[in-house]
Amino acid sequence: MPAEPEDNLDSVIADLVDEDESTEQNGTSPLEEMQESADVEFSGPAVQLTERAADQVRHIRKDEDLDDDLCLRVAVEGGGCSGLSYKLGFDFESEEDEIIISQGIKIIVDPKHMMYLKGISVDYPDGLDARGFTFDNPNASETCGCGSSFAT
Repeated sequence: MPAEPEDNLDSVIADLVDEDESTEQNGTSPLEEMQESADVEFSGPAVQLTERAADQVRHIRKDEDLDDDLCLRVAVEGGGCSGLSYKLGFDFESEEDEIIISQGIKIIVDPKHMMYLKGISVDYPDGLDARGFTFDNPNASETCGCGSSFAT
């Protein structure tokens, strides 16, 4: 029996659960440690989607028959080839979230993650050499070959 859309959403949300649940012995998470050591100034617009990315988000929302109250969450988590990985998923807005509208899509970002995401552009190339969501982060000092992780 195929998984219900709600089961898939639970899986996505579980992947996005904040770093607060994975703390190290000293009580801080890897993301918190990177925030404390980051000495980077960010500039540019807030998180934005290209038209292709927004079309793909709408397509996923329609195919999965998702609740209208779900928003696109853009996040980061510790890990990946370069230190931090990007995360995308549908989630319910919390009181702490920053809200951004791009291409008519409501995007939510935890303020703790914004310092890594401010100015990022999310695209969805659909060509022979690339397919899937990609991230253009002007604040990344290095990125990995797969494009899904970065360092500041």
